[in-house]
Amino acid sequence: MSKSLKMGAATLAILAMAACHKTGSNAGNDVAKPSDSAAVNSAQDVAAGPVGLASSATVNTAAEFVKAAAMGDMYEIEAGKIAVARAKRADVKAFGQMMVDMHSKTSSDLKAALKDNNIDIAPPTALDDRRLGMLQNLRAAGDADFDAAYLHQQLAAHLEALTLHGGYADHGDNPVLKAAAAKTKPVVQTHIDEVRKIGGSALKDAIPG
Repeated sequence: MSKSLKMGAATLAILAMAACHKTGSNAGNDVAKPSDSAAVNSAQDVAAGPVGLASSATVNTAAEFVKAAAMGDMYEIEAGKIAVARAKRADVKAFGQMMVDMHSKTSSDLKAALKDNNIDIAPPTALDDRRLGMLQNLRAAGDADFDAAYLHQQLAAHLEALTLHGGYADHGDNPVLKAAAAKTKPVVQTHIDEVRKIGGSALKDAIPG
């Protein structure tokens, strides 16, 4: 197992323990874990994290990268729309809107790069079962649980994106897409930093770098 994948698995293990043992509300910007009524959905989301990390860590062809990047954009846009509609905290709602805006742009940029450089790869138009399940869990979260559920999903999703773009930037097979991945990687890191800021002490130690 690679060092980055080990870090990712350890991160999701920390999240799993937090979901099992942390209770109540937190002071300041801290975000509480989902309540016991949402424990099954939370556990499903946490379990999905290592799957995404493992998958992203093996991507090195253009077709694989386009599929994974486009899928990530679609998930982020849909999850962000749900957050805008349902989040209680203004900063969580604002983060959701930022995800809608930024991932709509990166999705358009990817399609333009493929077209402008005659790269004959069609991005997927539908989400996979794993991400559909994450969205279903997000929609099923109770009102009191929603903000925490969304932020915990965002931890896993951005760890996966960081692995995807960083790995392809270093080892990808298409120079145009490698450059795009290298440009996107630091943007993903800023999103991780923002989730750390929003989540407070409940989340900050669980996010690498």
